[in-house]
Amino acid sequence: MDFDPLPDPLLHPDGRPITILQVLPRLVVGGAERGTVDVAAAVQRAGGTAIVASEGGPMVHELERSRAKHIKLPLAPKNPFTIWRNANRLARVIRQNNVDIIHARSRAPAWSAMWAARRTGIRFVTTYHDTYSSGTAWKKRYNSVMARGDRVIAISEFIADHLRDLYGLAETVLRIIPRGIDLARFDRTRVPAERKIKLTHDWNLPEDRPIILMPARLSRKKGHLVLIEALSKLKRTDICCIMVGDDGRQTAYRTALLEFIHDCGLDSVVRLLPPTTDMAAAYSLAAVVVAPSVRPEGFGRVPVEGQAMGCPVIASDIGGFRETIVDGVTGLLVPPGNSGRLADAIASALALDQNDREGLAVEAWANIQAKFTRERMCASTLDVYRELVAGNWSATAPVGFDAISEHS
Repeated sequence: MDFDPLPDPLLHPDGRPITILQVLPRLVVGGAERGTVDVAAAVQRAGGTAIVASEGGPMVHELERSRAKHIKLPLAPKNPFTIWRNANRLARVIRQNNVDIIHARSRAPAWSAMWAARRTGIRFVTTYHDTYSSGTAWKKRYNSVMARGDRVIAISEFIADHLRDLYGLAETVLRIIPRGIDLARFDRTRVPAERKIKLTHDWNLPEDRPIILMPARLSRKKGHLVLIEALSKLKRTDICCIMVGDDGRQTAYRTALLEFIHDCGLDSVVRLLPPTTDMAAAYSLAAVVVAPSVRPEGFGRVPVEGQAMGCPVIASDIGGFRETIVDGVTGLLVPPGNSGRLADAIASALALDQNDREGLAVEAWANIQAKFTRERMCASTLDVYRELVAGNWSATAPVGFDAISEHS
């Protein structure tokens, strides 16, 4: 594993390690989970003590490789009684491990974490990852726990604006820390031919057609249907589009996609493939990377990873995508749901000559290196922890639970 440079020490003024407990439902592969593991590793490397509580998952092994501790707790259920019991469980973990700060990254665990923090007198931090649906007053109140931390981390300016508008969150509480990626992993010069050949073989990809890559879980909001419609308008059979993602056992949408692909006459062009553990190799094979979401995303890792790998990236002009892509310089932004404009953008990207592609790759890598690295994300998060441990948290007192309740 490649590591960032050593962060500044994460210690109390008297030299004791600061102990951070992060809580989330599961350690499966995802943006919030990746951020959790990266921050835990940074805490350990800074001389602190990192603990993560979750139901477990495939990323536990990676977490433990950084010498962070994992505690298995049933934190995924949204049942109020389970949430209340989890507050008791987390309070015990806090006392037994002398935890200084509890950091929640999902709503159900956040309620348990907030109550546990109050019982034990420690600081409470949240990371707000998405806008969440808030159609009813009850749903809005349920979501509001993510805005009740002594510090609330927004993963983009888009999310920060959402917090200001919806909850009236004060600037004294709000911290904007974009997600970051590991540039040692997403580096086109570090992907050997053997890995590309293996993935080409595993996916049975054609070697004589440009690859259009859409990495996203199978969900309507991700815009698969828009991309399929765009490809039907493009009217090219000399390309291959691969949609890589898990359906989360919701097979109805997968079936609907396959039927739409067939109805558009694109059976020989579009393929639905399962996730891969080697996304760097997948990006290396792509001529174009597409993120056609029809609903705003809080951040969106795909455009960032694609740019880091030097790929032309096309994404919807909404949400966090607007902050990660420099339109016309490091990628292209198109109106969400507009299959005609998406088709035009794909055609333009496929028509780039080698010099243009290289120029775009240089600009894209520089954009990511300056703003969206794992090192930058972790350093900023550890600064939030230091701020709270140093006692600079009292400014949140007028904002916290009661003030947000007024907006809920």
